[in-house]
Amino acid sequence: MQGLEIFADSPAALMALTGVIGLMVGSFLNVVIYRLPIMMQKSWRRECIDYLQSTDDIRCAELDTESGEADSKFNLVFPLSRCPHCETPIKPYQNIPVLSYLLLKGRCAQCNTPISKRYPVIEGLTGFFSVLIAWHFGYSVEALFALILTWSLIALSAIDIDHQLLPDSITLPLLWLGLFLSLFDIFIDTHSSIIGAIAGYLSLWTVYHGFKLLTGKEGMGYGDFKLLAMFGAWLGWQYILPIVLLSSLVGAVTGIAMVILVKRDKNIPIPFGPYLAAAGWIALLWGDKINQAYLNFAGL
Repeated sequence: MQGLEIFADSPAALMALTGVIGLMVGSFLNVVIYRLPIMMQKSWRRECIDYLQSTDDIRCAELDTESGEADSKFNLVFPLSRCPHCETPIKPYQNIPVLSYLLLKGRCAQCNTPISKRYPVIEGLTGFFSVLIAWHFGYSVEALFALILTWSLIALSAIDIDHQLLPDSITLPLLWLGLFLSLFDIFIDTHSSIIGAIAGYLSLWTVYHGFKLLTGKEGMGYGDFKLLAMFGAWLGWQYILPIVLLSSLVGAVTGIAMVILVKRDKNIPIPFGPYLAAAGWIALLWGDKINQAYLNFAGL
């Protein structure tokens, strides 16, 4: 399209546009991060109630009454955004990424309740990482899909931090998308993609069951298996080991630092998803250089 040639010829224009889009997507990701786990919990509760009703459990009526709110319309679109404290609807001009937070001085315009700093942080990070994608891949189909992956990883990481949960509704579509892209040799060929998805899942699955057999504890969740399988589908089996090593190293250092510096209870589990997401994203951009540096270091 002729109107898009400016972005192909001007990296600065492309990065500026991508940054603005990233900020707007970041605003939506805040909604996903907050609402998707609630939607999942409502769905699980509804399924449990339906099961109990099917077995004629005597508490079905009581449970159904308690979960009446589950039938109310609650999704990623409705109800419209509002202050969680006074429930005043947020006007469109109060929902401009980052800028509105600064103009409102981090407080609700109606009740003056402080607004969580997470909102501008997520928006800012999404915009920043989007610009990095545009800078790295340029005007290309790879950049488009790398943006989709980046935005999804931000949502997955934040949800995992909050709930120790990696929703299948995000991870599995990404896995299938990675396999689909391999048909056109985008990022990786089909052979490497399929083996990567299998190797990614089975590697952490094996570690999980080995750790559980030795300690009787669960070291990670099944969502982590699926996330690594997704990276295998996008980047190929060649990147599975670097991603695991990098994420494990960063996770171990972070965990030790939290225990020492903030006195975090070492028995409290630390979500592994954000470290996998960070390592996979780094491999997406600089995986070739990392692999080559490792091979040179190993003398291979």
